[in-house]
Amino acid sequence: MPIIEEVAAPRSLERVGMHSHIRGLGLDENGKAKFMADGMVGQVKAREAAGIAVQLIKKGKLAGKGILLAGPTGSGKTAIAMGIARELGEDVPFVQIAGSEIYSSEVNKTEFLKQAMRRAIGVRISEERKVYEGEVKKIEVRKTKHPFNPYVEIPESVIITLRTKDDEKTIRAGREIAYQLMESDIEEGDVIQIDAETGRISKVGTTKEEEGLFFKKKVNLPSGPVLKIKEFTYTVTLHDLDVANARGNIFGLLFSTGAEISDEVRSRVDETVKKWIEEGRAVLVPGVLFIDECHMLDIEAFSFLARAMESELAPILILATNRGMTTIRGTDIKAPHGIPIDMLDRLLIINTEPYKKEEVREIVKIRAKEEKIEISEEAIEYLAELGEKTSLRYAVQLLAPASILARGGKVEKEHVEKAKEYFADLRRSIKFVEKLEGMLQ
Repeated sequence: MPIIEEVAAPRSLERVGMHSHIRGLGLDENGKAKFMADGMVGQVKAREAAGIAVQLIKKGKLAGKGILLAGPTGSGKTAIAMGIARELGEDVPFVQIAGSEIYSSEVNKTEFLKQAMRRAIGVRISEERKVYEGEVKKIEVRKTKHPFNPYVEIPESVIITLRTKDDEKTIRAGREIAYQLMESDIEEGDVIQIDAETGRISKVGTTKEEEGLFFKKKVNLPSGPVLKIKEFTYTVTLHDLDVANARGNIFGLLFSTGAEISDEVRSRVDETVKKWIEEGRAVLVPGVLFIDECHMLDIEAFSFLARAMESELAPILILATNRGMTTIRGTDIKAPHGIPIDMLDRLLIINTEPYKKEEVREIVKIRAKEEKIEISEEAIEYLAELGEKTSLRYAVQLLAPASILARGGKVEKEHVEKAKEYFADLRRSIKFVEKLEGMLQ
């Protein structure tokens, strides 16, 4: 059980993912894409198409079907998939895997896909619990070296100060809760609930005013004591319940061994969840399973997915690929995007386009803000030009090395140029290797 203890009194939580800035699809009330909103920039046609897909999902008209995002590398396919999940709800599960991940020595392909699909289906449970509730006033995360990789730091514990209109408490919690805070992108100003017994965290909203691109649900500062008994709502996934049921411990969900789970256990979990739903204790929350590099899936995996999409408990399936005509893995048949025709017939296809210079410029600004890097307009303009000539990812990747070269100060154009000298883009790298090969011949 997670350890939570109050302390007499209390560095901020920082975890920046590649798509941590995505808050939605950035559409207006008419479904038209704004040039820049919710962390999304450009890709107007693709975002509007995704918005229509969200409406179909909400109306239950996408059952048995999926979505395919097809476009070049670095054209925002993952961002759009995540935006769809955010549009469906803040606690909607979003599971991202690569097509090559299914080839594991621990579990077979169908078992891996079953687990991924059940991780993408949430169960929202409400019950009376003793909870800590309040606005996050301060977060201090204490880190330690990863036991298997000394170059990586992982959270060891967290000290968090919560306040209401009438009370303020500082609590110390262990690694499990620190991980939850990171995964939920909890920051100062957010209103959260922490189950005092199990350590589950539920994000209610924020007390801060909406700023720029990033919008959260605005809520009032809670009143009364920080520690109280009230209805606590949290979301677990079907896979969490499968693991807990297989291990016989509902609070030990974070220590799955990765072993296969029997269909008998899954059936028992499904029956229990259906009973909770009938009693009004829980609500099913279908999430998004995003499979990148779907051309890496083989014919068996596609056959399994096609059947699973039609089942009663199925998440929204979104596939992504950057391939045109290519061979279906496990066969000698060529097909569009490396996907069997009978599977393609079940998919709504959305195309993404390469980013233009003005779009790259705005994305660089967003990433700089998200990573807390101060950067000059001249450097942003230079990165925008680089992004247009090479790729968006290369331009964004140069931000962190440039900030190191600036020694924590303001990033100028010369810092980006120096970072560019150290780290080659794809075209320069190919030319360099081809030149060396020519010298050896």
